[in-house]
Amino acid sequence: MDFGFIFSSAAGELFSPTTAAYALATLGLAVHFGYTGLLNFGQAGFMAVGAYGFAISTLTFHVPFFIGLLIAVICSAIFALLLGIPTLRLRADYLAIVTIAAAEIVRYIVTTNQLTAITGSANGLAAFEGDFYAMNPFPPGTYIGMNNRDFFIRVVAWAVVALFCTLVWLLMRSPWGRVLKGIREDENAVRSLGKNVYAYKMQSLIIGGALGALAGMIFTIPRGAVQPANYGTELTFFLYTCLLLGGLGTVLGPVVGAMIFWVVLSLTQGILYGLIESGTITWLNTVQAGQLRYILVGVALMLLMIFRPQGVLGNKKELAFA
Repeated sequence: MDFGFIFSSAAGELFSPTTAAYALATLGLAVHFGYTGLLNFGQAGFMAVGAYGFAISTLTFHVPFFIGLLIAVICSAIFALLLGIPTLRLRADYLAIVTIAAAEIVRYIVTTNQLTAITGSANGLAAFEGDFYAMNPFPPGTYIGMNNRDFFIRVVAWAVVALFCTLVWLLMRSPWGRVLKGIREDENAVRSLGKNVYAYKMQSLIIGGALGALAGMIFTIPRGAVQPANYGTELTFFLYTCLLLGGLGTVLGPVVGAMIFWVVLSLTQGILYGLIESGTITWLNTVQAGQLRYILVGVALMLLMIFRPQGVLGNKKELAFA
């Protein structure tokens, strides 16, 4: 078993575009749940709306890259309004029910055969990333063991994560962010001070959803295709895993949580596959090993909740509202 290859592959996941996409989407969940107390179980739906909004506008309407990006963000804002208007005045569990259902509705809509010409149905859409790579300033060659395209998407993805981590940090230190934290702790007390709790919740839902939409684009561009199977309910639960690993009410927690999540997944997969190929484990095949690694991550998460429930970067004060 080649431990050097296994550990180098796991280390590569630290700064992969997929990890960056998970970090950005989890940051959106931190705005929703960690800072505002909104129980959004449909972040995968926001990611799908962003990815499909960009892909469809690029392939069908042939808009430039930045216009497609703007369309994706606008679509996520409309999606947030559709979810928030009927639910944000009600108890938190109504939002949870609506968002998990809405995310599945989005996934089923894009797989409808009647929309194949627009959404690609179950096969999805491909070949929409050309304008993005056309902006690549790095000439062909090798950069830290990567070709210029892989290096470019990593630089852009993590620059976007750094930018929005900074913006969220500034927002949460502002009076607006302090109102969100107050809503999380006791929205009736905030309402008694004359604040429009409904408006603040809606703003939080839109901002966190926009982060999810941008994450959906980052998640999609390196693959060169957007497929509905990638935006199932389990994606939202993986994001919550990242959030809990890093810490609920923190800005860097989602980033650290996403890194830990993907490194642990890569390590467990590499070790299990190596043990199977070497004949050390004979009662598993590679398909079962792929499923077992998620079980191991779940066990690790349970141990974390027992011994450090606030997450790696969180503090116990942030658990008071949960």
